[in-house]
Amino acid sequence: MRHFSQSPTDPAFVQNPYPFYDRMRADGDLAWWDDYKMPCAVSHAAVHGILRDRRFGREVPPELAPDIPDHLAPFYAVEAHSMLELEPPRHTRLRGLVLRAFTSRRIKALSPEITRLVHDTIDTFPQDKPFDLLTTFCQPIPVIVIARLLGVPDDMAPQLLKWSNAMVAMYQASRTRDTELQAAQAAQDFTAFLTSYIDNRRADPRDDLITHLIAAEEDGEKLSTDELITTCILLLNAGHEATVHTLGNGVKTLIETQTRQIDDKTVEEILRFDPPLHMFTRYAYETVTLFGHTFTRGDQVALLLAAANRDPAKWDDPNSFVPTRAITQNTSFGGGMHFCVGAPLARLELQIALPILFDRCPTLRLAHAPSYANTYHFHGLTSLMVSTG
Repeated sequence: MRHFSQSPTDPAFVQNPYPFYDRMRADGDLAWWDDYKMPCAVSHAAVHGILRDRRFGREVPPELAPDIPDHLAPFYAVEAHSMLELEPPRHTRLRGLVLRAFTSRRIKALSPEITRLVHDTIDTFPQDKPFDLLTTFCQPIPVIVIARLLGVPDDMAPQLLKWSNAMVAMYQASRTRDTELQAAQAAQDFTAFLTSYIDNRRADPRDDLITHLIAAEEDGEKLSTDELITTCILLLNAGHEATVHTLGNGVKTLIETQTRQIDDKTVEEILRFDPPLHMFTRYAYETVTLFGHTFTRGDQVALLLAAANRDPAKWDDPNSFVPTRAITQNTSFGGGMHFCVGAPLARLELQIALPILFDRCPTLRLAHAPSYANTYHFHGLTSLMVSTG
């Protein structure tokens, strides 16, 4: 396995990581990334395969679990109940309970409300000067949708966004001690807010996701308060982070390629071409040899989702945006038992928001060249300055 060196915070890499992925992938299915000190799955076959291989998982093997520093205890107290970080049997139980509340029918029923929200948001756009589409459109819509789904008032959306941004920053390569302190404080504040809110919903049930999560039951088991809190935080953090970045990256791509006919295929191509999450890690749970490399228990492997999405063995002309491309096995939402539970909602928001945006704003154009934020392994813009004139 060939070694590659590339700082994930290098400005050139942050702006365009795809040439580095191409170089790694050209050498085989797996490559060693020196800066992360671990092998990376870089081909579609390797990423797709390991995502579904039960010999690998998200949860740290117990004997290798690191000590948690005191200043991060509040953050990891939340993470301890996240189905994103757990394996069966706890993952199976949690995901089953969540899916009883987070049903496809309930998601589809949000279509009229999302449509109204998109139109109302566009109505607020400035008409005579450039403005940041990221903060006026891409950020508020997913956060407000999740807030309404949970039953939280719209005016809480900005605070939810602040807490979420602080916690999600823990997964960025640019993480610092200050990042950790802010994440721990956000976890404490978020937990306190949701504890009170869940208590209110237990006393006064409504037709919202928190109430349905409280009511969800399988084989006599329900979600504990800690599990409810973590699930609500996970739905907001994972849900908004991916959709905000995809909306921003997608609008940028649509403007640059002058694409105006937007349908479900276009949305899938946006997700393939410039996805919001580039890396997802797994631990080996036993000795296993794959793609010419032997993993032993506890070894980590980085799954480079964005590299898989640009694999020429899977896609014709993968570095080109083809809005009519027929997409199969898109890895942007992961795969296997950890496939993103919020994927149907994210797709629905994109399928509704993007066509309306370009129908209402047919002359939408970039006012300044956009740049990506130093937030790897996430991939999203710092701002998206546009003009409708």
